[in-house]
Amino acid sequence: MSKIVQSAAAVSLVACLTVSGPAAAAVDGQPLLQAYADIATDAYGRAFADARELQQAIGELAADPTEKTYAAARTVWLAARESYGATEIFRLVNGPIDADSGWVADAYGSPEGRINSWPLDENLIDYTIDANGRHTSGNIIDTPGIFHPGGQGAEAVDVAEITPAVLMALNENGGDSNVASGYHAIEFLLWGQDQDYANFSVDAITHGPLTAGQRPLADFTSVPHAQRRLQYLQAAAALLASDLEAVAGAWSRNRSGRCSGDATGCYRAALLGQLDGDDREKNIPPESALRQIVAGMGVFLKSELANERIAVAVLTPSEEDEQSCFSDNTHRDITRNYRGFVNVLKAEFDGKAYGESLYQRVSGDTRKKLDRLIEKIDARIARMNSLAADKWHFDYQILPGNNDREIRHLKNDLRRLGDSMVAVAGDVGISLTAGDVTDPGETRI
Repeated sequence: MSKIVQSAAAVSLVACLTVSGPAAAAVDGQPLLQAYADIATDAYGRAFADARELQQAIGELAADPTEKTYAAARTVWLAARESYGATEIFRLVNGPIDADSGWVADAYGSPEGRINSWPLDENLIDYTIDANGRHTSGNIIDTPGIFHPGGQGAEAVDVAEITPAVLMALNENGGDSNVASGYHAIEFLLWGQDQDYANFSVDAITHGPLTAGQRPLADFTSVPHAQRRLQYLQAAAALLASDLEAVAGAWSRNRSGRCSGDATGCYRAALLGQLDGDDREKNIPPESALRQIVAGMGVFLKSELANERIAVAVLTPSEEDEQSCFSDNTHRDITRNYRGFVNVLKAEFDGKAYGESLYQRVSGDTRKKLDRLIEKIDARIARMNSLAADKWHFDYQILPGNNDREIRHLKNDLRRLGDSMVAVAGDVGISLTAGDVTDPGETRI
């Protein structure tokens, strides 16, 4: 989650869309919904499994903090981001990851804000080096008892022991930037600060375009609060795994009929119209479900990925606004988010076909447009990844005169691809407008 969040406005954006005219009766959404559900089930299953691997790696680091276990924890975090990145296309459709009202929110708790919130104010969690070269203080790690997060409506929390429940109470307590849990909180603790507040271009903190955060192993062994950092990492990893278990469970295939009292598999069954008895009313009409999915795909690609995750960073330019700024993994976030979109569009995942796709249903003209955009985006993303490996991480690519022009073109092409979901919708019998695939609250640059 970035500055765009799953809000009432975002839910209503997809909830109020309508199908009209003769085409509405001809929509056969069931095969498309089946493929969508199967991809979501497998993608979230992979993300949950990798979160458990991360929890284990952090446990091994806590039990024996050495250069080996520290490096292993970082490696596993990067792998976990690969699998989670491909699931983000399932956001913004009132699903179990971020629904904020109704039975879905009640059943699954809308955990996206705990899983993937960013950008975060790292000073909330641990020390950073300020513009004067001094270590900051007054954070969760170095507070021995009651912690006051600060911000509007913030509530004090006892952090004498850092547990998953404590992190839940702290996350976004007092404001969206008060991020205390999820991938990026873990990332900050594993890599440390990777921005120079005094002068980004000079980069006096990280020393180079291919260097990420450089938190020393001593932060987990010999310096003050070392044990609290390890305690924090373990709590954050446990909460992350628990939240992803709930979301993966929502997509479980082991459910049909009724789901009262047990939400496992309930959302998947409702999406596919498989609930009966008292739970029949939870079934999502196929046309409504397909409408939400297609609109949500457009909103995610255009307003979230292209605008919030790329445009805000490159047009500022600000490394603080790139998503995985501590590990310098932003190029992979972008890649995997985009790949998740293509997966759903073409009904594929991990090299496997999942049945009938939106892409197969569109007209020849729409397919040509999609193919042209996908070909250009693939090439731009390949260049971004190549430069990230050999020359500049994403935070340096967005600097004027480096690869910023190409990143801007990538952003524009992604927005065009998001807009193309209007044509995709029309070809499958759904009426959408450009406004339906654009979040009205997206950041204006």
